[in-house]
Amino acid sequence: MPIVLQHSWFMASRWLRALLRQPAWIVVTLVQPVIWLLLFGALFKSIVNLPGFGADNYADFLTPGIVVMTALFSAGWSGMGILQDYERGILDRFLVTPSSRIALLAGPLVQQAIVTIVQSLIIIGLGLAVAGASFPGGVPGALVVIVAAILLGMAIGALSNALALVVRKEETVIATVTSLTLPLSFLSGTFMALNLAPSWIADVAKFNPLQWAVVAGREALTSPDPDWGVVLSRLGLLALLLIACFAVATRAFRAYQRAA
Repeated sequence: MPIVLQHSWFMASRWLRALLRQPAWIVVTLVQPVIWLLLFGALFKSIVNLPGFGADNYADFLTPGIVVMTALFSAGWSGMGILQDYERGILDRFLVTPSSRIALLAGPLVQQAIVTIVQSLIIIGLGLAVAGASFPGGVPGALVVIVAAILLGMAIGALSNALALVVRKEETVIATVTSLTLPLSFLSGTFMALNLAPSWIADVAKFNPLQWAVVAGREALTSPDPDWGVVLSRLGLLALLLIACFAVATRAFRAYQRAA
């Protein structure tokens, strides 16, 4: 196991060094969520006055959703790194080394988790400094939001890597990611309280992992006395999803190995 951890950190460090050579990537991935948080939040801040909305401050309501939505969007592109290694022959060269096969998949996910932490801290900071949020849940609530974002991001990153290993085409990965991420966002309570949404959206949201992360983060961050049963149950679902998605990625990688 220590060898697996050592190799996983080596692979994560490799991806982090590549990211540091183009730090603008983190900024680029933050442009859209900042627009959602600042412009969308300002435009619809009075929506909390609707009867039954259930929140007093729209910035408090919106920020946890933007954090986990950013993790979803960013992780969706994780497979592009695997594709670049495949096209350059780097992935096949790793296969003839004694490096752990699990680490080849876990490394990019660790890098994704670190990027998610940075992005989440920036968005939460903007929510406090610019958007007018107060976050009654304080630091523990912020930590829950970040953990939920990490679990969701790593799960979606694993699925993206699995997709890349199966299709091996950038166009297919791009089309799949773009066609799924935005609908998942709107089929959740990211922007609107679900008790005011159409009933069919509320029903679909029950099976939406983005909604699980939103519920956990929002309950912990916006309530001075969170229902930890709700928080932990949603985090548990996200952890199970991560395990399942990593298993799918592992099977996809083994299929790639057999075909290589």
